[in-house]
Amino acid sequence: MSSLGQERTAVQDPILDYVQEIGWEYVSPDEASRLKRGETGFVFRDVFIRQMQKLNSDFMDTVLAEQLLKEITRIPATIEGNFTAWEYLKGLKTIFVPDKNREKNIKFIDMENIERNVFQVTDEFSFTNGNNRIRLDIVFLINGVPIIFMETKAAHRVEGITEALDQVRRYHWKCPELMTMLQVFAVTHIAKYYYGATWSFSERFLFNWKEDTAGNFETLVKTFFDKNRILKLLIDYILFTRQDDELKKVVLRPHQMRAVDKIIARAMSDDKNRGLIWHTQGSGKTYTMIVAAQKIIENPIFDNPTVIMIVDRNELESQLFGNLRAVGIESVEIAGSKRSLKKLLKDDKRGLIISMIHKFDDIPESINTRKNIFIFVDEAHRTIGGKLGSYMMGALPNATIIGFTGTPIDKTQYGAGTFMIFGKDDPPKGYLDKYSIAESIEDGTTVPLHYSMAPNELQVDRELLEKEFLDLKEAQGISDIEILNKVLDKAVKLRNMLKSEDRMEKVAKYVAEHYINYIEPMGYKAFLVAVDREACAIYKKKLDQFLPEEYSEVVYSRGNDDSPEIAKYHLSEDEEKRVRKAFKAPDKLPKILIVTEKLLTGFDAPILYCMYLDKPMRDHALLQAIARVNRPYEDETGRKKRSGFILDFVGIFDNLEKALAFDSSDIEGVIHDIEVLKEEFAKKMEEAQRYLNIFAGKTRDKAVESVLEYFRDDERRQEYYKFIKDLSSIYDILSPDLFLRRYIENYGLLINMYRIVIGAYDPSMSVGRELPRKTAELVQKHTKSSEILPALDVYEINENTLRMIEESSVSDAEKVVNILAGIQKKVKKEKYISPYLISIGEKAERIANLHRQRQKTTQEVLEQLKELIKEINDAKREESEKNMPMKAFVVYWILKNEGFEKAQEMANEVNKVLEKWPHIHTSTEHEREVRKRLYAVIFGEMREGGCVDPIKARDIVEKIISSLKEMHAVEKDKENEEVKVEELVGAVKDVLQDYDIDNNEAIATKIVNEFLNSSTITPLENVLSRSISHLIQSRASYPRHNGQVKMKELMIVESDMTAGKSIKPSNITLDWKKLFESTSEVILTCVGIPRIPWLAILAAIVIVNKIYPLLVIHLTERHAIVVWAIYAAEKPVSEEEILKLINDKIESLDPKNRRRWYKMDQTELIRLLDELNKWKCIDKNEENLWYLREKVKLV
Repeated sequence: MSSLGQERTAVQDPILDYVQEIGWEYVSPDEASRLKRGETGFVFRDVFIRQMQKLNSDFMDTVLAEQLLKEITRIPATIEGNFTAWEYLKGLKTIFVPDKNREKNIKFIDMENIERNVFQVTDEFSFTNGNNRIRLDIVFLINGVPIIFMETKAAHRVEGITEALDQVRRYHWKCPELMTMLQVFAVTHIAKYYYGATWSFSERFLFNWKEDTAGNFETLVKTFFDKNRILKLLIDYILFTRQDDELKKVVLRPHQMRAVDKIIARAMSDDKNRGLIWHTQGSGKTYTMIVAAQKIIENPIFDNPTVIMIVDRNELESQLFGNLRAVGIESVEIAGSKRSLKKLLKDDKRGLIISMIHKFDDIPESINTRKNIFIFVDEAHRTIGGKLGSYMMGALPNATIIGFTGTPIDKTQYGAGTFMIFGKDDPPKGYLDKYSIAESIEDGTTVPLHYSMAPNELQVDRELLEKEFLDLKEAQGISDIEILNKVLDKAVKLRNMLKSEDRMEKVAKYVAEHYINYIEPMGYKAFLVAVDREACAIYKKKLDQFLPEEYSEVVYSRGNDDSPEIAKYHLSEDEEKRVRKAFKAPDKLPKILIVTEKLLTGFDAPILYCMYLDKPMRDHALLQAIARVNRPYEDETGRKKRSGFILDFVGIFDNLEKALAFDSSDIEGVIHDIEVLKEEFAKKMEEAQRYLNIFAGKTRDKAVESVLEYFRDDERRQEYYKFIKDLSSIYDILSPDLFLRRYIENYGLLINMYRIVIGAYDPSMSVGRELPRKTAELVQKHTKSSEILPALDVYEINENTLRMIEESSVSDAEKVVNILAGIQKKVKKEKYISPYLISIGEKAERIANLHRQRQKTTQEVLEQLKELIKEINDAKREESEKNMPMKAFVVYWILKNEGFEKAQEMANEVNKVLEKWPHIHTSTEHEREVRKRLYAVIFGEMREGGCVDPIKARDIVEKIISSLKEMHAVEKDKENEEVKVEELVGAVKDVLQDYDIDNNEAIATKIVNEFLNSSTITPLENVLSRSISHLIQSRASYPRHNGQVKMKELMIVESDMTAGKSIKPSNITLDWKKLFESTSEVILTCVGIPRIPWLAILAAIVIVNKIYPLLVIHLTERHAIVVWAIYAAEKPVSEEEILKLINDKIESLDPKNRRRWYKMDQTELIRLLDELNKWKCIDKNEENLWYLREKVKLV
C-alpha cells in the first residue's frame, strides 16, 4: 500500500466519515467545483446567497447578497484582510441597504440557533489564483464560506506534522487569496491532532487538541468539529492583537478554552465568588484573562458588568492592554493613578478597567457594592497578600475575584493564605482550573528544563547557604523578588562570599567560555542572574574582559543614591526597551543579559536558552525565574529549541526539596539533572549498534548498498528518523562535553547514514532543518574519512547515460537512487523548456514508490528507469524533429503515449482551439471550450478505431488539461525568474570583482546556474537575516550613537597591548554612510524575489556580500597580538616566526601585566590566522607568508 493510500484510507476518509456522523454534509470534489464555479472560486455561491438572505431576511435580497459575495472575494490577501474576514464572521461588518438608506450589520453565522446554518465538508479542494494552484486535503465550510482546512499525513510518518505545517506555509505563500477567508487549520496523522490559526504558522503556535475525557482519534475529531464547539472557536477564541504596529493572530489552546468556560460558569454562580487558575508559566494566562473578560462584558446575562484586571508593570507595558479594542473590547480604561481608580469605581464605570494593585492603597471601604464586578488578579500568589489585597476586597465587597498564577500553591503559610483567599470554593487542592508543568511539556507549550552544577570551587559553602537562606523561615514561600532581596540583604556572609573578587572573576571567565563553547553555537541567548545590582555591575566589567563588550548588557532598576559604579549601567526607558527588543531577536546584540530582579518575571524571550544562576532563590521566585528559559523557540531554518538549561553557581539545585516547597505532584518534571541526559545518550548509542551493524565490516560501496536495501522499508526509515532526531537533540545540548568524545566516530557514521537515507528516499525532507547546529557542524568536519559518505552521485540524464550505467561498478541499488536523482534534476532544470518532462518525473516517482514498498525488485526498477531514460531521450529528439508549438507537442506526447496513431494531427486540431481560447488556467469558459474540442477529437479517433471508451477519454482529457495548466504555472515561474537572472548575474559579478576574482563573469553565471538547479527552498528574509546577523555579530559592534560614522581602518595601539589593556570594540561601528549609499542597489537586488526560492537565496548572498565590505572587523586581544606580530615583522612572515614574536613579546611584559597574557600555541595561532584571513585583515603571498592588508594599520 502506498503512503498516499495510507494517508487517504487511514486518515482522510475516516475524518470525513466522523464529521458526517455529527451533522456535517459531505460535498464531492466535482460538486464543490460546480458550486464555487471552477478552480478560481472558493465560496459555494448558491449556498452563500441563499443563507445570507435567510439569516438577514429583513433587508437582504439577491442583489445585495451578490454584492456582498463580491466584497468578501475582494478582501486583501493579507493578515489584515483575514482580520476583516473574521469581523464579517462575527457580525461586526455592515452593508449599505438602499431601501432603508442606512448601513446594516450582516449576520454571517446564526449563533443563537446553530441549526439555521449550513455545515459542509469537502475534500481535494482545488484553487488557483492564475499563477499558482493548490489542493487542500479537507475543507470545512459554514454557510458556503470556507472557514477551516485540514492537512492529513500518513500515520507512520514521524515528521508528518512538520511536513503538513510546511504545506500550510506553502499554501499561504502560493495562494494567499484563499487563506484570507480561512480562519483555522488543522494537521493530523492520527497519532496526534493539532490545530492553529491561519496566518500564524510557527510550530510553537500549533496546539495539541485533546479532551479531558481520554478518547481515541474518532473522539478527538468529533469533539473538535462539534458544531457548537467549532462556532465558539471561530467567534470567541480567536484574537487579533496589534503589537509594535504589527497585527498578530492567536487562537486559544485547549486549556485556555476550558479555563474561560469555567470562569464564566463561576461568574454565573450564586454561592461561589472565588477561583484560582493555575496555568504554568508560559502557557498564555494573559490571553485567557482577556477572552474571559470579553465574554463577561459581552454577555447580557451579566447586565452591563465591570471587569477589573490587576496586572503588573511588565504586562501593562507589553502594549497588549493598550490594544484591547483590536480584540473587540470597546470600553477600556487604564487607571493611571490612585485618584483615577477611585474615580472610576465611584462613578460606577462599566466595561474593562486595568490597574496595578498598589492603586488600591487607602481606597475607601465599600466604594462600590455591585455584585456584577469581576476582578481578575494576575500573579495572584504575590499580588493579593498584605494590606493592598485587604483594601481591594474591602472596597469591592461583593465582587467575584478570580486569581491567576503561573506557580502552584506552596506548602508554607503564604500558600495557606493564597488558598484561603482564592481556593476555598474548590477544595481539596484549591484550583478552579489547573494546567501543570508536566502537561505543558507534554503538549509542547513549554520545553523541559535541565540543570548542571558549576564546579565545586565556584559554588558557595553549602552550610552557609542553608544557614543564611534555605533554613530561614522568612525565606520560605517568597513570591516577590523585592522581599527576596530584603532576606538576602541580611545574609551578609553569603552575599560577601558570592561577591568575592576572586570568585566573581572565575565565574565570569567560566560563563564566557561556557557561552562561547556550548550556547552560542546553538544560536541561543543567556541570562546571568547576580545576587544584587552591585554584583551585576561587577559582572559586566568582568565579562567584558573575556567577551566583546556588546555581547552583554545590564538591566536593573535605578536607585536614588546609586554609586557611580552602579549608575554607569542605568538605562533610560527607551534604552531598556531597545535592549529588550534586541535581545529577543536572533540577529541582534546583546547575547547575554545580566539581571538580578528585573526581567525575572513577565519577560518572554523564546530565544533565551540558558540561565547562569548566581543568586540564591527558592519557591515561587525560583520557579518564575527558571521559567524564563522554558519557552519554545524555532529559528529561521526551522530548528527547534528542545529544552532550557540552568547552570547553578549557588548550589540551589543540590537541595531541590528545600528550594521548592510544593506538593511533589504539582512540580513533577519541572527540572532534571543534565547527568540524566548523559545516561540517556549512552543508552541510545548502545541501541544504535543495530544500525551500525548494517554495514559493519563491508567496503564502502557494499556499505552503501546495504544501507539502501535495509531502509527501503518506509517504517524502518521513519523509526530511524525519530531515533536520530532524539539522539541529535541530546548531542546538541551536551556538546562539546568531553563525555561525548568516545562516541564521536560512531555518531558521525549514524548521521552520514541518515543523510544518505534521506537523500535516497525522502529528498523533500530538509536535512539542514532536522539536524541541530552542532551536529551539522560535526558532519562537515568528519565526512571525508568516514566509512560511509553522506551523499551519493547523481547521473546526468542524456544520450550517454545508459552506457555509463552499464559501465558503472556500483551496486544496482545505488544506480537506482542515482538515476532517480538524475531524473528529478533533469525535470527541475528543463521543465521550463520541456514541460512534458513533468509527467515523466511523476512516472519515475511512482516507480520509486513501488520499489520502496518492495512491490518491485531493484533489478525490475532499474530496467524501468532505463526505459524512462530512453523515453526522455526519444522525447527530446522527437521534440526537435517535430518543431511544433510546445502546447501542441505536450498534447501530442500524451496522445501518442495513449496509443493514438494520428496523435500529431489530433494535437494540431487541439492547438487551434488553444490559440482561440488560451486562458484555461483562469477562465472556466476557455477551459470548457478546450474540453469540448478535446472530447470531439478523441471520440472521433476512437470511432474510427471502432471502440469508444468514455472513461478512457475522460482520463485523457483530464491529463491534458492538467498538463496544460501545469505548463502555464511553469511558464509563469520562468517569466518571473528570467526577469532577475541577468541582473543577478551582474550583481554577483560585481561582488566577485570587489574581491579581485578573475574570470568573474563566467563564475557569476556558474553560480546563478547552480542555484537554478538547486533544490533548496529557503525564504529570502530567513537567509538574509541569518547571514547578516552572523556577519554583524562576528565583525561589528552595536552602534552606540545614531548617525555616528567611525574610521573604517582598525586601529591597534601597541602601548595598550603592552600595558595589558583590552582592545575594546566600543569605537567600532558600521560605516553607515557607505551603507546608505549602497541601499538603493541592495533594494534593487531584492525586488520581486521572495516568490522564487533559489533566487531568494542567491539574492541573500549578494546582499550579504554587498554589506560585508561595510563592516569593521571586531578583534579580541588574541587577534590583536597576532596583527601586531605581523606588523612588527615589517615583512611577510611565516607562522613559526609569528608564534616566536608573540611569545617573546608576552615574556617581555611587566610581570604585573603578564598575568592576563598566556602563551600562544600552534593550534590557537592557526585558528586566529584563519579568522583574520576570513575577515580580510591578513593574507598569504605565493610563498605562504603572511602580511597585513591595506585596510589594517597600527598606530
